[in-house]
Amino acid sequence: IHTYGVVPQSVEPQMIERFMGWLYDNGRSGASQARRLSGVKSFYNFLLLKDRVEQLPTEGVVAPKAGRMLPDTLTIDEIDAMLATFDIRESKGCRNSAIVEVLYSCGLRVSELTSLRLQDLFFGEGYIRVIGKGDKQRLVPISSRAIAELEAYFEDRNRISIKPGFEDYVFISERLKKPLSRITVFHHIKELVERVGIKKTVSPHTFRHSFATHLLEGGANLRVIQVMLGHESISTTEIYAHIDSTRLREEIVLHHPRNRKTQKM
Repeated sequence: IHTYGVVPQSVEPQMIERFMGWLYDNGRSGASQARRLSGVKSFYNFLLLKDRVEQLPTEGVVAPKAGRMLPDTLTIDEIDAMLATFDIRESKGCRNSAIVEVLYSCGLRVSELTSLRLQDLFFGEGYIRVIGKGDKQRLVPISSRAIAELEAYFEDRNRISIKPGFEDYVFISERLKKPLSRITVFHHIKELVERVGIKKTVSPHTFRHSFATHLLEGGANLRVIQVMLGHESISTTEIYAHIDSTRLREEIVLHHPRNRKTQKM
């Protein structure tokens, strides 16, 4: 309003649209632009309520989508480098190695990992049962490597005098004698990343994101990934389905009929 030197009653939709364009040109994020527009709309709704304006100049002005920030993805080499730092001769090293492998191999949320119980493990069939959001159960395949990591950890776990009532939980704190907390897992992952020297923002959720991304890159169907992650809506899974532009272009060049070379008869 001050930019155009006009009173609120004289503001036109084009002015607000140019203001939104100015925000964009000055590098404001979609979320920031949307907040500014929301404030302007609230102001004019107030003026309309007080009979200070006859119509809303904000009608028809669409807020930009805020978008969702995609978390960093770990490469297989980075995950292997993490696993290589654990001293499996120590009980804590064995346990934390199993935690990383299960997070990555099964794509679990950290809450699903810490609530995992022995009765949920079906190694013979190659599955684990996961209790997700809303207490919904799903079966997730578990890799042979993750099974081996868990079995190695169980040798140390069996020597812990676990507090009554917690005997069935998979991941146990050796010091507290009860299930690991989500915060403890976050702390161990942070220490691990610093030790390996990875400069990405990594949390337990990063392994879940990497699990989905690597499945997609390997050719898995998005619907399959949705089931493995326990998402109710496919739209939620789509945030994991980002493919870098280089690979996307390669796929288009390879498969689109307009890019195929004409075969000489």
